Amino acid sequence: MDRQPLTRVTHRVTAQPPDAPLLRRQRRSVAGVLVAAVVAVAVLAGCSSGKSPSSAVSTAATEIQKGASAAASAASALASAAGGVGSAAGGIGSAVASVEAQASAAFSAASSAVAGVKGGLDAKADVAVGAVTIGSDGKAQAQLTVTNHGQQSYRYVVQVNFTDGSGQVQDATAVTLDDVAAGQSAQATAKSNRDLSGTVKAVVANAVRY
Repeated sequence: MDRQPLTRVTHRVTAQPPDAPLLRRQRRSVAGVLVAAVVAVAVLAGCSSGKSPSSAVSTAATEIQKGASAAASAASALASAAGGVGSAAGGIGSAVASVEAQASAAFSAASSAVAGVKGGLDAKADVAVGAVTIGSDGKAQAQLTVTNHGQQSYRYVVQVNFTDGSGQVQDATAVTLDDVAAGQSAQATAKSNRDLSGTVKAVVANAVRY
């Protein structure tokens, strides 16, 4: 019996990073396992209730779509709620800015009324202001008493600021008194331009006579 020469077969193995194929396989398999698990559960549930596998899978797909739709609706509701909170905060900020703008405008107007008197003399010492009361219309008001300490009759322009408990100006007005005789006193009422509440004080910011 003739012997055939033996042929040595050598298998060459190309070295690769040991974990590269494994990671790729794991990534593919994880998604596959999840899908398979969902389908399997749906099929088992369907089969146990007498449904065919294809019907069970279809039912599972429908339920998944319903769940996704519910999640999207919840996300939309949360976004709407967040937008509502943002709008409310913006509305409050706008209201505060509007009040500040009104106070600033009133202060500027009252200051201009006093500054517009040409040749006027400082007369703050001639003016006394009483306590603030809130009228039935919501406006703050305070009684002014002007005493002319000069030697002749004078007209007066008095700037009164209405402040809160911290001294912040909330409103301002200018009051004019005509022809206060020398050595005599006259009274007038300073009234706010808008409704004020809480702690309100009246302060004589400036006064001139001419």
